[in-house]
Amino acid sequence: MTNRRIAVVGAGALGGYVGGWLAQLGQDVTFIDPWPQNVETIRAKGLELDGMTPAERCVVTKAKILHLCELQGNRRPFDVAMVAMKSYDTAWATQLVAPHLAPGGYVVSLQNCLNEETIAGIVGWGRTVGVIASMISVDLYEAGRIRRTVSKGGDQHTVFRIGEPHGRVSRRVEEMVEWFSGIDSAKATTNLWGERWTKLVQNGMGNGVAAATGLTSSACLRDEGIRHFQIKLAGEAVRVGQALGYQLEKMKGLDPERYALANEGDAAALEEVENAIIPKQANPRENIQRPSMAQDILKGRRTEIDAMNGAIARKGREIGVAAPSHARLTEIVTRVERGELKPARENVTRL
Repeated sequence: MTNRRIAVVGAGALGGYVGGWLAQLGQDVTFIDPWPQNVETIRAKGLELDGMTPAERCVVTKAKILHLCELQGNRRPFDVAMVAMKSYDTAWATQLVAPHLAPGGYVVSLQNCLNEETIAGIVGWGRTVGVIASMISVDLYEAGRIRRTVSKGGDQHTVFRIGEPHGRVSRRVEEMVEWFSGIDSAKATTNLWGERWTKLVQNGMGNGVAAATGLTSSACLRDEGIRHFQIKLAGEAVRVGQALGYQLEKMKGLDPERYALANEGDAAALEEVENAIIPKQANPRENIQRPSMAQDILKGRRTEIDAMNGAIARKGREIGVAAPSHARLTEIVTRVERGELKPARENVTRL
């Protein structure tokens, strides 16, 4: 692997997991993080990573870590800066690290939602790359401790999809695929925007629902009433994405059109979708597996609901494709986030 100086802005669940493994695999990684306890724990004890198998467990001592306030003392420029903050933190996080980029250095969105445009508005499109982490579940459950709660994708599912906004496969994308392949399955994509919207559909049908109900991902999918609402969310988001001109990718092995048809009353499509999404194999960690937004609610933090379901509803309104379920869910999760409602199954089933 070519050694680059890599900054990871945000040593949370995904940023810590990816950056930790890159450091473990020999890359020169520096974390930049806003949580003092996380910074001090990683400095003192290393970053503890855990997974579904013994081979996925390690303590990373090779990665350096800075608190945000310490970055001003950095004297060596970074070749790559991976922004792994919440969507609402994208602008300031990019502005923070941009002056520390080397000539030819670039910024990677390692995030949920569509944040490449925000990044490009600060560093330019030529210095912007996107990484989609598809169907991965990681949790920063204590300072300096991250666990993965689903199995690796391997040959069954490509987890990391890395692409340029212009759609061509560049040398830097190929290089990043090499890096990420050491963590889990990875590929270069010529369809960054379609990949992004597909991930937004998946997040939009799961994250906010778990946050609103307080249930785990598996519990939501096994509950018929909640599951049907999730399929409605997926179908609406697919139609918005199609109207925007995105080439959507398969989800759980199914063409996205099947999700849209399932929402629109096609019984055969509904059966296909339900067969695809209802958990069939026991996951020993399913009782703790929650998507990022549900983790935020448990930790009393602001969620990404406005950048997820809220964005789908807004885009739908702009182009005349209704996504009312996303608008309603955005309102519910916002109220839960503010403490006006408690997480409960009825928050979703009554919709």
